[in-house]
Amino acid sequence: MAFNSHMIGALGEARAAAGRGEVPVGAVIVGPSGEVVAKAGNRTRELNDPTAHAEMLAIRAACAALGQERLSGHDLYVTLEPCPMCAAAIGFARIRRLYYGAADPKSGGVGQGPAVFSHPQCHHVPEIYDGIGETESAALLRQFFLERRGA
Repeated sequence: MAFNSHMIGALGEARAAAGRGEVPVGAVIVGPSGEVVAKAGNRTRELNDPTAHAEMLAIRAACAALGQERLSGHDLYVTLEPCPMCAAAIGFARIRRLYYGAADPKSGGVGQGPAVFSHPQCHHVPEIYDGIGETESAALLRQFFLERRGA
């Protein structure tokens, strides 16, 4: 299925992020015809930018490539549940569908924590599909943090 192939792309971005010493999160934005419009992995350390999450970078790149501030009709695939900042940006960008892999009980903002899309102040709620590529996404994160802790 197409959503699996796009999550594979997001996992590739996550692996590349890990190779750069970043938390392994990757994102892919797909247009209405199924074409990849943008992809990114975390770059917070590399760019010294706390907002340089994979989702934020992919949204910025897609908007720049298309010359518009909204991504209506576009889908976002990301390996980890978006944090509250990224969830808000997803809403502001008017992303049509959000597919994510692993849940993030500590920092998530969609199904966990503040559940950004359930607030009445939220102007746009994408269709949400969780658990896509969850096993691979969670394993990548677990391995990354095990290596950092010296286990």
